[in-house]
Amino acid sequence: MLIIASYDVSTLTRAGRKRLRRVAKICERMGQRVQKSVFEIEVDQMQYEQLERELLAEIDELEDSLRFYRLTEPAHLRVKQFGNFKSTDFDKPLIV
Repeated sequence: MLIIASYDVSTLTRAGRKRLRRVAKICERMGQRVQKSVFEIEVDQMQYEQLERELLAEIDELEDSLRFYRLTEPAHLRVKQFGNFKSTDFDKPLIV
């Protein structure tokens, strides 16, 4: 399934800036950044639950926000993109 994860972490304190870095690293490990605090993440149900647990363990629910969008349309209808960002198609062979 394709998940869109977005977050807003308060960075007014040193602890908040550290939380922001930890949240970003978790998301970077699992998916690709499409905007500063927005990630596209392709996961199965178990990976999704793990991602949710890890992120909830990092954020401060009184100061931060975290949102997940589960996209359920057929793959070719999920995303329209415009502009200069071109996402990676993880279903195609990756050449490094």
